[in-house]
Amino acid sequence: MKKCLLVSFLAFFLVFGVKNVFAGGSDSYPNGAEAFLAGIAPPPGFYFENYASNYHANALKDNARNDIGVFDKLNVDADVLRFVWISKFKILGGSYGQHLFIPFLHVNLDFNAPVGKAHKKDFSDSGVPYIIYSPFILAYHLLQGKLHIVTSLADIYIPTYGQDDDNLANVSHNFFTFEPVLAATYLTGRLGFSIKLMYDFSTKQNDAPTVYGFNPDRRPGQEFHFDYSVSYGFSRYFRIGVNGFFYKQVTNDKYYPKSDTPQVVRALLKDDESKKSEEYSVGPGVWYNYKNMFFSARMQFDLSAQNHTKGNTAWLKFIYAF
Repeated sequence: MKKCLLVSFLAFFLVFGVKNVFAGGSDSYPNGAEAFLAGIAPPPGFYFENYASNYHANALKDNARNDIGVFDKLNVDADVLRFVWISKFKILGGSYGQHLFIPFLHVNLDFNAPVGKAHKKDFSDSGVPYIIYSPFILAYHLLQGKLHIVTSLADIYIPTYGQDDDNLANVSHNFFTFEPVLAATYLTGRLGFSIKLMYDFSTKQNDAPTVYGFNPDRRPGQEFHFDYSVSYGFSRYFRIGVNGFFYKQVTNDKYYPKSDTPQVVRALLKDDESKKSEEYSVGPGVWYNYKNMFFSARMQFDLSAQNHTKGNTAWLKFIYAF
């Protein structure tokens, strides 16, 4: 038990980020999900997108970016369905649209010592953590097609609830996240530069699972993060490039221990509140367009992590224009 308590770092709850990572904040967004031409919205119409990914981590970093020995490994397989509608209506000069995401994922999580309320080493879970919906998207195409901008007033992460308080690999959410989004792509010659900027606000999470065996309520800290890519187009149908993301928790988490929480655990939770998460990654990718279909394959390697798992992510993405 002493070994478990020494893992004094943010609640260890698992949430969908396509990576299902240990972290402060909500870590709801799947960091690195967007890359090539991320700021270019399609013409008016209906579109289906499918994201498939695998994340594997065998290191968990503490506040000093050192390995936490009790952690063994984490593996997350995800498949995300996205439905996009871009209308012919103009608002403030931009094309109005909406989108909806439905993520499915499977998590395997292993420790080197028994942890959590269940006091065991191995955890797993499958399911849909939440759906993501934006009722208000605007898309702009400027500078004779060189600059493209897409903004969402807020992507809303709507929880599925059903949280298993004894399972550290728990997939389900019981809190909301609100995420304003601004994405841009600039094309010059054969080069393309893309960035997707996001800032997250979350509601209180009830009974957040922790390695300490007690489940306090928790208000996740606010987060700033962005996906990026730099690509080179050999033709209008084929591009290669580098991609990745940067993630930083901006404000502290806040814990609300229950009345039966021992003083030693209260002290650990209080210490965890100040341990903000940070992570960034980079990797190669390719993009291909065939008729009304678009394909991309990418890798991302975590270069650094703080209060976070450190691993690698493989992405496949498919888009179909109806």
